[in-house]
Amino acid sequence: MSRSDFVSVTIVTYNSGRFIKRCLESVLDQKYPFKEIIVIDNNSTDGTIDILEPFEDRCRIVYNEENIGFAAAQNQAIGLSEAEWVLTLNPDVLLLQGFIEALVTAGNLDPKVGTVCGKLLTMTAGFDFPEEPLVDSTGIYFTPNLRHLDRGSLQVDNGHFRNYEYVFGATAAAALYRREMIDDIEVQGEFFDADFFVYREDADVAWRAQLMGWKCLYAPYAKGYHVRKALPGNRRALPAEINMHSVKNRFLLRMKNITPNLYRQNFLAITLRDLVVIACCVLWEHTSLRAFPFLLKNWKGVMAKRREIMSRQRVDDEYIASWFSFEPVAKAAPKKFAAAMTRYKAARR
Repeated sequence: MSRSDFVSVTIVTYNSGRFIKRCLESVLDQKYPFKEIIVIDNNSTDGTIDILEPFEDRCRIVYNEENIGFAAAQNQAIGLSEAEWVLTLNPDVLLLQGFIEALVTAGNLDPKVGTVCGKLLTMTAGFDFPEEPLVDSTGIYFTPNLRHLDRGSLQVDNGHFRNYEYVFGATAAAALYRREMIDDIEVQGEFFDADFFVYREDADVAWRAQLMGWKCLYAPYAKGYHVRKALPGNRRALPAEINMHSVKNRFLLRMKNITPNLYRQNFLAITLRDLVVIACCVLWEHTSLRAFPFLLKNWKGVMAKRREIMSRQRVDDEYIASWFSFEPVAKAAPKKFAAAMTRYKAARR
């Protein structure tokens, strides 16, 4: 097996006792000679640590003394990893057989592919599956008003996401990242931006990767299940802290990554959405108002990151603008991907 086949699986836990055992078992059950599993626990207090201890002989587990956030903890895990590919996983993900191999096989077909995602389907927090399989994510896309959404979310999985396609980015719940891309798009030594803490950090990586010329590939034969907590319309069911980070990170995404041309094209849609977000914070979601002092306090630092990103932009504005639509955008991948998967499936029989 060549270096290009090695995979480091990185998982961040925080009070994940309900899920982590099943997640780790599904990773360990993969018939794939990946190199390592790295788990970073962010000072869980719900018994997660007790559940992790029996896995210490098969995984590298680090116990942090405080909750440093998903983004920083994933950076910590990636820093400890050694493989050519890094698979970030949420603890509430369950992988089906062949998931890792299908992602790596697809990613190795094109050196310009920096991210690979598969088909995630929904499951309940009790690990029950709907009678009709529902899509959780087949990649993420951005709308002109700067919402980022999961492609296919809650649609019945009836086979219409069965082709290899280029998409804008991947949800970090289960995303395979090429080491070369990780190193290439880091800003100030960070892959995931620790300012995000949690939520939308994967959208930030996706946008930055696109600006710097990397592609994201959707590989339909890599399948898994995910317990999705954050969905459009269920903000009231989420902790206030998560909603605050959601508001903060909406503006961080734009401050860092938007090009002037894209802003001009979508100024009205962006501004109307901003007014809705701000009004909701002022009228109802008062705890999210804390997002705005953070943005003001860290303005200079964020602008420094923006200058670095813009100085490294490798694609034109028209290409970036082509991804922003109120309907999911996907671009056909070369036929070689389907042909290679046919050979791969035949070899497994």
